[in-house]
Amino acid sequence: MFEPVDLPGSATAQVLATAAWHALRAPSALNTQPWRWRAAARTLELRADPGRRLGTTDRDGRLLHLACGAALHHAYVALLADGWQVRIALRPDPASDPELLARITLIGRGMPGATATALRDAIGRRRTDRRAFADTPVPAVLLDRLRRAVELHGTYLHLVRPDQLPMLAIATASAAADELADPDYRAELIRWTTRPAGSGDGVPAASAVRQAPRRVPVRDHTIGHHPAGLEVGAGTDRGASYGILFGSTDEPEAWLRAGEALSALLLTATDAGLAAAVLSDPVEREWPRHLLGELLSAVGTPYLAVRIGLPVEAAPLPATPRRDPADVIEISG
Repeated sequence: MFEPVDLPGSATAQVLATAAWHALRAPSALNTQPWRWRAAARTLELRADPGRRLGTTDRDGRLLHLACGAALHHAYVALLADGWQVRIALRPDPASDPELLARITLIGRGMPGATATALRDAIGRRRTDRRAFADTPVPAVLLDRLRRAVELHGTYLHLVRPDQLPMLAIATASAAADELADPDYRAELIRWTTRPAGSGDGVPAASAVRQAPRRVPVRDHTIGHHPAGLEVGAGTDRGASYGILFGSTDEPEAWLRAGEALSALLLTATDAGLAAAVLSDPVEREWPRHLLGELLSAVGTPYLAVRIGLPVEAAPLPATPRRDPADVIEISG
């Protein structure tokens, strides 16, 4: 775990930069970390980093916005846990500044909330766990807690029923087959899984899981060009719960809110002792995304899927690389 850097700026700008530092731990597809932050005296601006968008995997920018929404929620939680009251504006100037995705404004001080503190403390512990989960089902009370956390951000969580699991598996396998047949996808995957030392991004082999039969397939991050560092483990995923984050619209602001909801779900799961992994494969291609929509009975638009369960393996997961804060956070004033 890296330490915050002491960048120049006013005291409040440093507060906001610290929140942005916490946000560096947010999840993103292939760990691209496609965001930039600018901290001023009272405002913290989140911008997309288009050079880090996955041009083949994320053709419409959905995953970029989801990742930036998750980073936004990480920063928001950090500020609440520090006793700050804030106002958030999503896409405040889409016409003239489309890369400006959100602006956080400090509006006062308050008492740190217990929930925000717990979620802030979970940021450093959260890991994407691609290993198989236990046979023991996730307690219903915890699933309800996750659903409520998601709904606070204008998004919904559909828990996949047992009879729907085959369709989820088909959608995920179909997406994987379609992508692996695409040389542009393979090149993009290799680019982000064989990053040069010190890049602070990407999915290293140490974090990848060996391929094995699973209830719902897990992305192959190595595609044979280097060995995966993690075994699937003793679990079978029989107790795992699968959820689909969805909403009523399919546009950038909804994707940002879904990213906030994803962060809330993952941090709440971490705080509750659960393991989780995002399954973005089915939303990366049109037909698998349509199949996910069928699981929702056409009541909403799917944003991504997530696997949640009780961990089996006691060995800690390696932390994925993170970019140097000085390359991501700018302080002005």
